[in-house]
Formats: sequence, structure tokens, C-alpha cells
Amino acid sequence: MSITPSLSRRLDGLQSSAIRDLLKLTERPEVIGLAGGLPDEQLMPRDRIALAAEAALADRSRLQYTQSAGWGPLREVLATRESVRLRRAVPIEEVFVTHGSQQALSLLGEVLLDPGALVVVEDPAYVGALQVFRAAGARIVAVPLDAEGMRTDALSELLERGERPAVVHTVSNFHNPRGVTMSPGRRRELAYLADRYGFWVIEDDPYGELWFDNPSPEPVAIYSPNVIRLSSASKILAPSLRAGWMVAPNAVCRGVELLKQGADLCGSALTQQITAELLADTDWLGAHVDKIRRIYGERAGALVGAIRERFGDRVVSSEAGGGMFVWAEFADGTDTAELLPRAVDHGVAYVPGSAFAVSTDYRTAMRLCFTTSEAPVLREAVDRLACAIDA
Repeated sequence: MSITPSLSRRLDGLQSSAIRDLLKLTERPEVIGLAGGLPDEQLMPRDRIALAAEAALADRSRLQYTQSAGWGPLREVLATRESVRLRRAVPIEEVFVTHGSQQALSLLGEVLLDPGALVVVEDPAYVGALQVFRAAGARIVAVPLDAEGMRTDALSELLERGERPAVVHTVSNFHNPRGVTMSPGRRRELAYLADRYGFWVIEDDPYGELWFDNPSPEPVAIYSPNVIRLSSASKILAPSLRAGWMVAPNAVCRGVELLKQGADLCGSALTQQITAELLADTDWLGAHVDKIRRIYGERAGALVGAIRERFGDRVVSSEAGGGMFVWAEFADGTDTAELLPRAVDHGVAYVPGSAFAVSTDYRTAMRLCFTTSEAPVLREAVDRLACAIDA
């Protein structure tokens, strides 16, 4: 008889992403998918990417390995972009390129956290962050969100009670899943608390450039050296480029570099070269992102308008000022997890709020993604949802 080897105890209690699992169930072509957090592939600049790829492939030396911290010219482009955002000269040593911003978050979980360390997250929370922090063996405590983002007063109360987080994680712009943006005042308060109590803030910002009417506020990272800023090209260019980055103090970057060398040596020099060319072409990029903002803004308005017209006071939805998501809550106690199978049978899918829950169950809430469907389809999706409820 053979003895089956065991797996690591770090897998105990970990669960697959409920959203990824849900997408497998809702891939039928007749289902209008509002569940996935996907950018619209029809808006991805395929032809411009092809030109940049052709230019990169003209030099065989560019098919080699690159630095663990990322291809030098891309880091230079990113340092220039981030210097504008942060209103200071960002040295290239503080810019680190990763395989999407999710890898940056994962590596930071290993660099910043010991088992049992306290991590504060927002509630509802970004699922990818919860997976990282649970895998790191962290103790997770949630603070609530409202229309102005993270409740920094609740965080302050937690700190005054003696809790000492190693990390506070925030999706500061157009929150996933809640859709809200942290106000400038709360950004300054979060930075002040980070300096006073000595914790790291991970400012996760993949959606900040997708504003519709008003630009996103200045990053939290402007106000404190204890803020690590993450971003990505996935939402404005293409997810398949897998180009994410972080801006962090040199010591953090060097710690991440040590772990990345053990994980994958380096990222793709080819896709990083493509990304560098596209991000450096500022005139083209500005027009491209403006187009995305305009189209996503129209779709967001159509979805929110349809929800309010069809459901009235029965559903309270977030304002969609940017990003990719609308958060809607039933005021009549409708359980969205119980409703989901019936909704799929009626040809529409969403993510129940419970998938993002930490301290509150959010059983009457749902996250809706508006990016991949045009306005008439979004209105049809709301009609199908209403039919599912009536059924």
C-alpha cells in the first residue's frame, strides 16, 4: 500500500475565488454576464499592440530574460508617469514591475506579513486581497465603507483600542466591489494614521484612470512614505500583457525582488516592451483612454438608470463615477445568493454580495459589471433580473 504525501497546512481554510467559480457556471451564450470584472475586449487596442509587438520582435536580444524588477525602459516610463501622479520625482529604484498587480499584492503578502499579523481590509473586500492575506496566515479585521470610501474613523477607533496592523489594504478609486472612491479628507487621515502608528498602507489602484466625469483624487501615497501604490495596464490596455507595477520604498522593492527571483525569475520582457511603447505614446494613449471612459460611462449610466427605473426604492445602487462596477442592495430583504440560480435560468448573472463579505454578510447585495455589454443589453439584463424576482 502506498502512502499519499500531504499538502502544506497553508492550504487549510483557503477557498477558490467565488467569482471565478461563478464564471464557469455562467458561460452559456444566452446568459448576459454582469458577474465578471472584465474589460471589454472590443476596446483593447489590438492593432496598436500588434505594431508594438512587431517593433519588439525586430531585435532578437529582446527575447532574452530581463531584470527581476522589470525591463528597464518600462520602469523608466512608469517612473515618469508616477512622478506626475505623486507630485515628486520617483526614482526607478522605487518602481517594480510584476505579472499583473495581483502578483505584486501576493509578493507583498510575503514581504510584509508574518503568520498571525493583523491586516485591515475594507468590508466588502476585494476577493483577491482576501486570498493573499489568508494564504499568508494573517489575522484579518474589516472596517466598513460608505459613500466616501474607507471609514477612517472606524480604523482610528480600532487603533485606539490597541490593535496594531502590519498592513491596511484599500482599493481607493472606484472600489471593487463597492464602486465608491475614498474622499481626499479620508486619504489624508489614512496617511496620518499610517505615520502615527507605523503600518503599511497598500493602495491598490487598478481603476483610477477609468473616471467618467471627474478625475480621481490624488493618491494616498502623496501624503505618506508608508504607502505602497499598486497599479496595472490590464484595465486600459489588455489583461494578457500581464503588466502590473508597484511604487514602494527601495527596501520593500528589494524584498519583493528576492521573492520574485524564487517565484519566476522575471516577467515577460516581450510584453513589458509592448507595454512600455504604448504607455510612452502619450498622445495616442490619452485618446485611447478617453474613448474607454466615454463608452464605459455611457454603459454605467444605462445600468444605473435601468435599475432605478425598474426597481425604484426597492433597490439602492451606487453612483457609477468610474471604474467597472455597480453595487446594488435590495431594501426588501431579497437574498441575492438564493436568487442567483433563478436569475441564471432567466438569462442574467451577477455576483452575490456574500462573495465579498468579511464581517457583514451582504446577503441582500450584488455586484454588477457594466463594461462588457452595450446599453440595450444592460437594460435587457435588468429586465431579466426583474423577471427572475417576480418568478
